[in-house]
Amino acid sequence: MTLMSLALFLRMTQRLINSIFEEQKQSMKKIPVLVVTALLLSGCATPNRNTISPTPSQVCHTGDPMIQTTLYFGLNRPSGTVITTAEWQTFIDQQVTPRFKDGLSVFDAKGQWLGNDGKLARESSKALLLIHTPGKESETNIEALRSIYKQQFAQDSVMRVDAPVCVAF
Repeated sequence: MTLMSLALFLRMTQRLINSIFEEQKQSMKKIPVLVVTALLLSGCATPNRNTISPTPSQVCHTGDPMIQTTLYFGLNRPSGTVITTAEWQTFIDQQVTPRFKDGLSVFDAKGQWLGNDGKLARESSKALLLIHTPGKESETNIEALRSIYKQQFAQDSVMRVDAPVCVAF
C-alpha cells in the first residue's frame, strides 16, 4: 500500500468512525426521554409486587412448578430480650402450622446487616421455608405471618424471599 493510499484509507476510516460516533451521540440524547417515559408508564399499571408465580416458560423435568417462600425472623427484641425457644415454638404451633398444614421447614440462621449508625449488627434468626402453590390464599397467609410476628415480638421487619421451583415428592 502506498503512502497516498494509506492516507486515503485513514481519512475514510476516520470519517466512518466520526459518523458512527455522531449517530451514537444522537441516540444517547434520546435515552433520558426514553427513561422518563418508561418511569411514567410504569406507574400506570403495577403488578402486585408481593406475588410471584411460576412462569409459563418454566418447565419442570421432575415435579410440579410451585413457589418457595423463605421468611427470616429475627430473635432479638428492641428492648434487648431474646425471643425464647418456647415463644418461637408457640408461634409455629399457633400461627404457622394452621396456615401451612401441608408442611414447612425451620432452620437456625445468623443474620447481619449494616445499621443506620454505620455499625455492623448481628442477630440470631429463624428461617421458615414454605413450598406452596401460588395464589391469594398463600399470599394472605404469608403476609399474616409477617404482620403477626412483627406485632407480637416488636420487630421492624420480617424478610421475605420468593422463588419459583420444581417440586417432587
